[in-house]
Amino acid sequence: MRSARLLLAIFALALGASPASAGILARVDNARQTMSVFVDDRLAFTWPVSTARAGYRTPAGHYRVQRMHRMWHSRTYGMAPMPYSLFFYGGYAIHGTSAVRQLGRPASHGCVRLAPGHARTLFSLVERRGGARIRIVN
Repeated sequence: MRSARLLLAIFALALGASPASAGILARVDNARQTMSVFVDDRLAFTWPVSTARAGYRTPAGHYRVQRMHRMWHSRTYGMAPMPYSLFFYGGYAIHGTSAVRQLGRPASHGCVRLAPGHARTLFSLVERRGGARIRIVN
């Protein structure tokens, strides 16, 4: 009986542990307009981002990547291209942008914008690792 409980506990832990839980963390700082990417708890990258401009919001909180698209077009904003999209909360995503001159300051409708090469790097990393956690702080 005791070994059956132990086996059940191990099985439950294995089901609850995802590759993303200990693998990739993208930490977005709304105040500093930066993203720090941690791989296995070690800082791997720090990049400038653009988050929500006045009148919009990039929601603070803890999330997981829910879906990924190499190229997505925003139905809300005139089919604007969103390369390397990592959706984490409804229509909110981390994605590449052509507006690279605006990186480092608030400029989006709420998404987290990255330089296209950085977005591609993050997308590939998340794809290889099977997911990621996203933490957004104000």
